[in-house]
Amino acid sequence: MAKSLLNKKLPHFCEYCAHGFASTYNDEVMCTKKGIVKKKDSCFRYKYDPLKRVPKKAKIADNYKPEDFML
Repeated sequence: MAKSLLNKKLPHFCEYCAHGFASTYNDEVMCTKKGIVKKKDSCFRYKYDPLKRVPKKAKIADNYKPEDFML
């Protein structure tokens, strides 16, 4: 799990940067260094913040039987 959060091959997008803050109005990021930029932009000041990345939701199997939940 931690290995996937700290993956060095993640794309350098402003939406994952420590200097950027998501806008509530549209799909832009308010950067403290560059101003308002698109989420998929990046610059040389990029600094990865793992807490800004939203992991993919796990798919739950739907083939359970009532016997699976019996004690």
